[in-house]
Amino acid sequence: MKATLLFVGLLSLAAASQAEMMRINLKKAELTPMQQMQAYAEAGSYMAQKYFGSTHRKIKADEAAQIIGLDAHGKPTYGVPLSNYVNAQYYGDVTVGTPPQTFSVVFDTGSANFWVPSTHCNSIACFLHRRFDSGKSSTFRPNGTEFAIQYGSGSLEGIISNDNVNLGGALIKHQDFGESVKEPGLAFAFGKFDGIFGLAYDTISVLGVTPPFYNMINQKLVDDPVFGFFLGQSEEAIGGQMTLGGVDPDHYQGKLQWHNVRRKAYWEINLTKIKLGDEEVELSSGAVIDTGTSLIVLQTAMAEMINKQIGATKNRAGQYTIDCSKVPTLPEFTFTFDKTDYTLKGEDYILNAGNTCVSGFMGLDFPESLGDIWIVGDVFLRKYYSVYDLGKDRVGLALSK
Repeated sequence: MKATLLFVGLLSLAAASQAEMMRINLKKAELTPMQQMQAYAEAGSYMAQKYFGSTHRKIKADEAAQIIGLDAHGKPTYGVPLSNYVNAQYYGDVTVGTPPQTFSVVFDTGSANFWVPSTHCNSIACFLHRRFDSGKSSTFRPNGTEFAIQYGSGSLEGIISNDNVNLGGALIKHQDFGESVKEPGLAFAFGKFDGIFGLAYDTISVLGVTPPFYNMINQKLVDDPVFGFFLGQSEEAIGGQMTLGGVDPDHYQGKLQWHNVRRKAYWEINLTKIKLGDEEVELSSGAVIDTGTSLIVLQTAMAEMINKQIGATKNRAGQYTIDCSKVPTLPEFTFTFDKTDYTLKGEDYILNAGNTCVSGFMGLDFPESLGDIWIVGDVFLRKYYSVYDLGKDRVGLALSK
């Protein structure tokens, strides 16, 4: 079976009371089995950079050099990249400037900044994507603050700029965003999208830049400070849908179950128990609900234990694979967030990449500053509709339909 990786974007609107609720339909793009396997292989280094070293608080511009640090050339650096660029699956369109310049971006609840490539960028990756030309925008305001984000394959460097951003018909005025002027590695070159649209808390925003959704709230572009994600299955025609300012009950069954955010940084909720088949383990962990990550990422020792239990073996590339014929007989895996169970079948947590079946459980040793956390990505979110309530600091989940 040919596997399909799914992705986000074009715009349809539905009227709400005073403001509007934006419905953004999800695009999907196809990757060859080889490209999928490469993405899984590279996911570890990008996940490590994404979640390592975060200060979990807003960084003011005047203290950026102290907290973020300077590289050998005196430029500000930051150890947390803006997204798991390679392995994110869902993306969509936004426009920047006047007249509008269109960019495809990953809508990422695991990061807080918005950035796109710049015409000032000379990297191969930039030439293969759409680039922002500030000289063509009448509403552009220069800022010029430099930033650098460390990746395993090098450093993404850029400048902070300011312009109008249009998302789903809502015009966000005077939004600060990043223009990348250097993008490292082939991973960026072959990405199906241009940049990243972060939806996490402003406490992890690089250089303290106000995230776009915060400005949507401040500028009264949405009635409710919430957004929701429906991520479609690979065999479905629609990639999915993101809503801003409300939720779409047509995409979930029953009632939303709400879970309070543990720390206002990522969208992290309480993980109290896991169960694999008949075996269960009580936990006191955090689960980060991350639309910008394809897999379920957890501490290495636990990942090895789970993969052993389901019969997955590690190949030379470090990926856990399993005989595809065994997938229908695999045990169910259940997350318990607070007191509510969310169950995945084998077909949910195993990814089929061209008749090669790869485990959706990936091991990674997180820094002690993050504590015991799990990163719960699209493997889970394809089955469960998710809502992010910035006003009440909570995440809502319900079975997708």
